[in-house]
Amino acid sequence: MLVILGLLTSFLSLLYVTAPSIRKFFGGGVCRTNVQLPGKVVVITGANTGIGKETARELARRGARVYIACRDVLKGESAASEIRADTKNSQVLVRKLDLSDTKSIRAFAEGFLAEEKHLHVLINNAGVMMCPYSKTADGFETHLGVNHLGHFLLTYLLLGRLKESAPARVVTLSSVAHHAGKIRFHDLHGDKRYCNGFAYCHSKLANVLFTRELAKRLQGTGVTTYAVHPGIVSSELVRHSFLLCLFWRLFSPFIKSAWQGAQTSLHCALAEGLEPLSGKYFSDCKRTWVSARARNTKTAERLWKVSCELLGIQWE
Repeated sequence: MLVILGLLTSFLSLLYVTAPSIRKFFGGGVCRTNVQLPGKVVVITGANTGIGKETARELARRGARVYIACRDVLKGESAASEIRADTKNSQVLVRKLDLSDTKSIRAFAEGFLAEEKHLHVLINNAGVMMCPYSKTADGFETHLGVNHLGHFLLTYLLLGRLKESAPARVVTLSSVAHHAGKIRFHDLHGDKRYCNGFAYCHSKLANVLFTRELAKRLQGTGVTTYAVHPGIVSSELVRHSFLLCLFWRLFSPFIKSAWQGAQTSLHCALAEGLEPLSGKYFSDCKRTWVSARARNTKTAERLWKVSCELLGIQWE
């Protein structure tokens, strides 16, 4: 027993000492472009914390006018104040946006369009993960409603301004978890069967399919779109799962920081020459493969149609 404890202690000590090197190894790609953004306007959902906050910080540092669109305005103001002080960019603004309520989404879009004449980058960053079974204000299963339908409607409402500001980009955060996802058209809202882990995976697959179909519909407009896997990142996203919180703590040396997790979002928002790769899926700042389901054109088209029907919009 003493031998086992000794070995375990030695292993943990070694892990602690080598943690910085391990974290760097697993950190993945880094956005290398030096593109500056004076005069550019960016909207980032859920940028009051985590990956979104670090994305907002870097875009503000490059001179952009950044809108932090989030549900918790107080946290958003705290994040914006920190970013303004850090970057010396006073143009970091906070606006209320609750992706679980289409009325809030429409109110945000209406206010933004009245306030801004341009929009160069929309980053659909916010998300929920492994929530207990619940529904949004509009009766959508929460993962599908927030992660997919909320961003679908937001993009639809802001697309005219993006086209007017072209070249422009839409970046949507997905996940490697999309490989385990399936679009269950017969039970989209989990009324018949629900598993919070798979519900998250399904919504992340929807993000990839949305990006694929959006790219097809945006051809020739000057607006391009990309789906992103940020990596396994230390963030508040796992707060609904005790086991994942425990896992994150135990394996923290192998998990990306929020800054590292933001790099692929930044790459897709900023890197020059990405236009031919519109609709593709990126990880560690490079294009990577998606699941067979994520490449299914018929599923993407059907999901688009169903999403429009659920939201009561016509998007041809």
